[in-house]
Amino acid sequence: MTPPVLTFFNNKGGVGKTSLIYHLAWMFASLRKRVVIIDIDPQANLTAAFLAEEKIEQIWDDQTQGSTIYQCVKPLADVGDIVEPRLQNIAPDLYLLPGDVGLSGYEDTLSSVWPDSMGDSHLYRPMRILSAFWQVVQMAASKVQADIILVDIGPNLGAINRSVLIATDYVVIPLGADLFSLQGLKNLGPILKSWKNLWQKRLNNWNNSSEQKHYPEFRLPQGKMQCIGYLCQQYGIRLSRPVKAYDKWINQIPNVYREMVLGEAGDTTIMPENDRYCLATIRHYRSLIPLSQEHRKPIFNLTSADGAIGSHAQAAQDAKKDFKDLAEKIADQIGMVL
Repeated sequence: MTPPVLTFFNNKGGVGKTSLIYHLAWMFASLRKRVVIIDIDPQANLTAAFLAEEKIEQIWDDQTQGSTIYQCVKPLADVGDIVEPRLQNIAPDLYLLPGDVGLSGYEDTLSSVWPDSMGDSHLYRPMRILSAFWQVVQMAASKVQADIILVDIGPNLGAINRSVLIATDYVVIPLGADLFSLQGLKNLGPILKSWKNLWQKRLNNWNNSSEQKHYPEFRLPQGKMQCIGYLCQQYGIRLSRPVKAYDKWINQIPNVYREMVLGEAGDTTIMPENDRYCLATIRHYRSLIPLSQEHRKPIFNLTSADGAIGSHAQAAQDAKKDFKDLAEKIADQIGMVL
């Protein structure tokens, strides 16, 4: 049985996705779950959160096979094959496969083989390329006997993200309290449904092909892409409630999520605070974020020596409870025992 692959995705950027994954990874590790983080965003912001610039520069300059997600799949763009990933051990039970700005060049390779995967022959190579991220993810998980895999991707609907979502079991949608996040949510549901259906056609085409029997050990992802909920975050707070200017956007989310993502009947009476699909409302920790980045540790691990004193110390403890609650809720949704 393979560990669950959980991808955080919204085609609208600026919703705090990378910070969210960073803190959840640390929280799952603190709860004694072995975590592998895969940074498949060509901007590599999540990698920068975990590793010092000098370390990232060394990894990128050396271009050692398997040292980044791009170095794992790069040979496929020529005549080679997938390379086993080399993970960075960040902390006990916490491992990272770094991102790489060079990954953006792999988009063309994925785009070109997408139509080839529906042909009548020579299907192995296209299917190998399209499932490459899943293959790498499974190799990484196997190396350290991971309990869960967290994946970060960029805010777009390109070929890279399509291949990542094909490799994904569960999807969490982070949202800001604004019009653009709401519009992104409206786009996301139909796109995920389309990608899921198109991949199923390719699986069927492969399973019915004459080539399939020649590769009995070639496994493919099922493209489950099950949305388990959304997160609201990054708004101003007054008296523990979103400021009035943002209420109109937040309060539309439950209805849009049901209609556009789940294909259910909408319900305009449900608010995020009592919506079973709202995994959490993540508060904005403001001045704690720079402290977290400076000391390269999650907010809830900041101490007085790091500058978390007074109200900051209390906020750090609040963050610990918030992310522990979120980790427990996600674990429950994906059937993982903590």
